[in-house]
Amino acid sequence: QVQLVESGGGLVQAGGSLRLSCAASGRTFSSYAMGWFRQAPGKEREFVAAISWSGGSTYYADSVKGRFTISRDNAKNTVYLQMNSLKPEDTAVYYCAQAYGSNFARRSYEYNHWGQGTTVTVSS
Repeated sequence: QVQLVESGGGLVQAGGSLRLSCAASGRTFSSYAMGWFRQAPGKEREFVAAISWSGGSTYYADSVKGRFTISRDNAKNTVYLQMNSLKPEDTAVYYCAQAYGSNFARRSYEYNHWGQGTTVTVSS
């Protein structure tokens, strides 16, 4: 059984930074693409970033491109999301997800395992 556990969320002022982590267990982590999604209050869940199995390919939503960086450490079974220059509109619950396949994916139906989420609040 796959388990994904996010950490690193919190309250930060606009312009600040946070690094989210997602620790995975239960399946060969390095074989699968990973992604981050977020859901703001009253809004649908949206794609944030994705990374291929090797880390060689990454993909970002336009809203975070240039500010967020996704990375992974396959030796530690962990994927990260470094978030810089945070804005109030980045406030959301952030979810880590593991894809069905090895190449990066940006649609939620391409992911079959999800974490419980970690809350990020950016104050203005």
